[in-house]
Amino acid sequence: MTEERIRGRRLGVLLVLCGAIFLEGIDVAMLNVALPSIRADLGLETGELQWVMSAYVLGYGGFMLLGGRAADLFGRRQMFVGWLTVFLLFSGLGGLATEGWQLIAARFVTGVAAAFMTPAGLSIITTGFDEGPQRDKALLVYSGTAAGGFSIGLVAGGLLTSIGWRWVFFAPVALAALILLGALALVPKSPRPRRASGQRLDLAGGLLVTASVVLLVLGVERAAHAGAGWTAATVGAGLVLLGRSPRSSGGRPSRWSVSGSCARGRCGGPTPQGCCSRAPSSASSSWWCSTSRNCGAGRRSRRASR
Repeated sequence: MTEERIRGRRLGVLLVLCGAIFLEGIDVAMLNVALPSIRADLGLETGELQWVMSAYVLGYGGFMLLGGRAADLFGRRQMFVGWLTVFLLFSGLGGLATEGWQLIAARFVTGVAAAFMTPAGLSIITTGFDEGPQRDKALLVYSGTAAGGFSIGLVAGGLLTSIGWRWVFFAPVALAALILLGALALVPKSPRPRRASGQRLDLAGGLLVTASVVLLVLGVERAAHAGAGWTAATVGAGLVLLGRSPRSSGGRPSRWSVSGSCARGRCGGPTPQGCCSRAPSSASSSWWCSTSRNCGAGRRSRRASR
């Protein structure tokens, strides 16, 4: 399809993906409005109340990189639908919470679900729409929907809180169920990505990078409420773990840190950030690509083989 206008099934797919990113924005915004009512009903201390928000941020920020790589390895549609289901379930469990720790745990898992769902959805756009005006339009609508979800959530959160703060969690369940049905019907099934020879999931490296990012997010998130020593120790530990990750070591990059497009040698040309100058076909961000030097070597070897 070469037309600039988005029609047919692609329009339906875009609506589903925009619904998912709208769901994330409205979920966070509505919770912000409901915090005073939650505190009064559950009898939360100030520290516990702060963790209701921080738990989501910690799960979302800490697992975003792992979520992008998982979509590359296990399939975009599979990860999007699976983690949307998790988002739906734990949003509902948050509305049923009777203790502070239950709500905090539910919010953490909801954040992790969003961290896996978002890069998968964005990757479906970058691979499912033709490069050029059509993809640009889809991305513009997608990003605008995310901002609109947060703005509308502030209003909707106030209305739902006036009925009962638990509706702030139950309303996203209904929306997520509709999006899930749409995803199952409209998002095309994709075969499980084929891994290059010798490529495998470096679980230890992935966990190490994820742990380092979790510590960094935790340190920044709690900086205003914890002492300077605790913040410095947490951020320092995250930097140490990040420095020990396979991608940061001087040797060969880990298979876990190579995106699908670069592993298959499809590069858009060297850039300061890496080899993918075009929108990457993988869900991982462009820094998962191998260096431009490696991609250049791959192109030279292909020209020599011809």
